[in-house]
Amino acid sequence: MSDQKKEIFEGVAQRLKIEGFNVVNRDETRPWGGFFVIDEDQAQQFANVYFEGLNVEELRISGKLSPKILIVAPDTRLSWQYHHRRAEIWRVVNGTVGVVTSDTDEEGELQELTPGQSIKLKQGERHRLIGLKDWGIVSEIWQHTDLNNPSDESDIVRVQDDFGR
Repeated sequence: MSDQKKEIFEGVAQRLKIEGFNVVNRDETRPWGGFFVIDEDQAQQFANVYFEGLNVEELRISGKLSPKILIVAPDTRLSWQYHHRRAEIWRVVNGTVGVVTSDTDEEGELQELTPGQSIKLKQGERHRLIGLKDWGIVSEIWQHTDLNNPSDESDIVRVQDDFGR
């Protein structure tokens, strides 16, 4: 792992600790970067810090919400994907990132999001997060749509993937 990637992850880990978040999973092995998963019991606290106090009750579809921090390396793309059991909301924390969305398998226009900007992704909506010139840090909340079968990392349908997954 590059020193820069290690530094970014350590910085985010330190920030989450200072903010009082309980990290339940940390993955630095993704070819595009990685993520931190925050304790679901802290969803409102996470929304207060990372989504300007957004009321998580208004986000609940099935009752379950999962907060995460995504870290995207420069010049990398997550897969062109969608989900059967979740919608998502993203808000940029640091860096400028690219986002592509579409209701079909055809990729839409690239939109650039800067710190403070957010986007809501519907269940089934195709989407891709793209690292541009610098490291991007994005807060994310999964909105589970099926209470009896909550979404997880396997709930990804990859339409296209730069890493052959």
